[in-house]
Amino acid sequence: MLLRLRPLNGNNMKLLKLGLISLVLLFLLATIMGSLLPSKVLVSRAVNIHAPADTVRRKIDDIRQWTDWVEGMNDPSVNIQSSVSAQIGKSEVTIAEKNDSTVISTWVSAKGKPQISTMRIIYQPQQQVTIVQWQFEQSIGWLPWERLGSIMNDKIMGPMMEKNLERLRQLIEAKNRNL
Repeated sequence: MLLRLRPLNGNNMKLLKLGLISLVLLFLLATIMGSLLPSKVLVSRAVNIHAPADTVRRKIDDIRQWTDWVEGMNDPSVNIQSSVSAQIGKSEVTIAEKNDSTVISTWVSAKGKPQISTMRIIYQPQQQVTIVQWQFEQSIGWLPWERLGSIMNDKIMGPMMEKNLERLRQLIEAKNRNL
């Protein structure tokens, strides 16, 4: 079967030009809208845990302890190499820094895009409550689909973080009641 191309007449040429101009204008409009969005996205959640800060810290500053409260950590695709390094699905997770009040880890996706996770421990002695504040920070590129897609980060990551923090709270408070 032979495909025959017909020469472009005046109407077809105008239609082609209109289509190309429309694509360029749509790309420029999306780029302008995307540039109005921040280049860094921060998703943050917190939970109050009725337990001493040391008890909470032991569960969050060692990746091996995450299997108790982070959903999916018992999955066969998870490979925990040490207390500070793990392969979680397609992401490489490394605890970069930890002290009495903060655990900072880097999550690098298979595409090489890093996210910084910070877990802060704030003890309120008068209420005997430890607040765990967990946040993910991601730098977003300039491409319009990256910027516009970042709007969904909170909707995707937020519920997962809330669920894991609630599991952490339940785990620690149940152990404290049994002591």
